[in-house]
Amino acid sequence: MRRRVLLSEASSLTAREHVTVLGRAGVAVDVLDSDSFALARWSRWSGRPHRCPPSGRDPRGYLAVVAGLMGTGDFDALLPTHEQAWLFSVGRALLPPDIPLAVAAPEAFSRVQSKVEFARLLDELNLPQPRWWLLTDETAGEPFPYYAKAAFSTAGRGVRLVRDAAGRRGALDELSGTGPVMAQEPAIGQFGQVQALFSHGRLVAVHTCAQVGTGFGGSAAARLSVDAGAPREHVAVLGAALDWHGGLTLDYIDSGGGPRYIECNPRTVEPGNAAASGVDLPGLTVRLSRGEPLPDSPVTGRPGVRTHGLIAFALGAADRTGLRRAVTRELVSALARQGCYAGSTEQLTPVIRDPLSLVPLAVVAARLLANPRAATSLAGNAVSAYSVTPDSIARLPTAG
Repeated sequence: MRRRVLLSEASSLTAREHVTVLGRAGVAVDVLDSDSFALARWSRWSGRPHRCPPSGRDPRGYLAVVAGLMGTGDFDALLPTHEQAWLFSVGRALLPPDIPLAVAAPEAFSRVQSKVEFARLLDELNLPQPRWWLLTDETAGEPFPYYAKAAFSTAGRGVRLVRDAAGRRGALDELSGTGPVMAQEPAIGQFGQVQALFSHGRLVAVHTCAQVGTGFGGSAAARLSVDAGAPREHVAVLGAALDWHGGLTLDYIDSGGGPRYIECNPRTVEPGNAAASGVDLPGLTVRLSRGEPLPDSPVTGRPGVRTHGLIAFALGAADRTGLRRAVTRELVSALARQGCYAGSTEQLTPVIRDPLSLVPLAVVAARLLANPRAATSLAGNAVSAYSVTPDSIARLPTAG
């Protein structure tokens, strides 16, 4: 019997890549949708969209919709594709008790959801990261430049490069709304990511990739799978220490002396490159959620596999340059399969196998060509649809 899963949102690039990976594997995919033009809706593999309130603005209403849908028994698993994982963990009592869902305990989320707490945890575990400190009056004399980071943010919205005293004051004013602001020395090198799946602290699967193309806000629009032993070992240490259950993703910079970790995403992020390399994180998450048998040893993929997302490239080109010709250049390069597109597989809008995905690609391209500065609003609308904040968590009746 064909499996059917429900994704926690439909606006993120991660949700769209889940649809691609699951759909190609023959899994039926429904999505929760607070935006009528959400990216993951536009796919031949995407079933009925289920309207819901934004998870961040109305967490109780959102969880009530999830509980109603999962209570029907129509879905084999609920997959958190973005920050709803945190919401599901803290608000688990508001969901059916036997729901097929793999998320870590709230106590584990409290150590990694906050950038400040994650930095402290890395220090406790003796895992490498760039030097960091809290932005306070006592640390005003730290040399510039450095990055200021809000305790809670997503999609790079809570990070500022501080070059002088005025920038420091502006960063504090902008970023202090969710708690203490941390500062971190810049790390220069190759951006990489390690994606892992855990079953109560046991590593089930792990994938490492390097950024080879830049999207909006410096994100990875193109990836190359790599054989990186140290990140695999480090994420295993972290997952075991947290007794982590579900997906966990770390961003790092490798300057030639090994990885230094700069970000933790307590969920599976953009699984397309991993799946193309032989690590089916969404499929394994379904099995984990249902308590089905899992591999005895961690699944790893093959290196040298290239993937990309044209929408991410187009948004990045518009964001960096504000020029129509830069967006046009990306579209032409993709059609000609030149540069980062050569030997690479499209994960966001694979129009040959998924013709309906041409709709959001065409709409985004048209908007960017009409006004390249629309990249900010396009990305901002998506983030608003899937973001969850400490205030969202505090509004749950079970939040302590």
